[in-house]
Amino acid sequence: MEACENYQKQSWRNRCRIYTENGPQDLNFPVKHRDGAFKLPIREIEVDYSTPWVAKTERCIETAYSSSAYFAYYRDELFAILDARPRTLWELDLRIIRFFLAKTGLKTEIVPTAEFAGEHVDIHPKRPNAILSELGLERPYYQVFAERFGFVPNLSVMDLLFNEGPASLDYLL
Repeated sequence: MEACENYQKQSWRNRCRIYTENGPQDLNFPVKHRDGAFKLPIREIEVDYSTPWVAKTERCIETAYSSSAYFAYYRDELFAILDARPRTLWELDLRIIRFFLAKTGLKTEIVPTAEFAGEHVDIHPKRPNAILSELGLERPYYQVFAERFGFVPNLSVMDLLFNEGPASLDYLL
């Protein structure tokens, strides 16, 4: 995992998309803005806890997924990560990624790069993402609000986990 790149604002590094009663919604983890912040390596970007975003994020997730089949099984552990208030975005992202890897059953080791590995293609929230659809790999799973809006692709893995629980691994493979 690229650990030496410079932070890129408005990327998936500090946001995710969930499915709410009003349709897809982005959740953002605010970062501290200081001079040259966007020229700092991702490991040095600090999360900004000066606003009550953790409580608001938890309420939003709770409202969106409280009626999903598996939310109650995973809620406390996920919220404990947010409540721990990791200092850096890198640390917060790693904790969340490791949580979802473990809960979905994906056996993947995260190996951070020791130096910048070079430019790479990035899937950005502001750009269309049809990779799975183009490869014929996009397939629906149960979603709480699907009766209202239909299946919504390209959401956070939390949507899959809260709705499919242990069957998430079957979907991912």
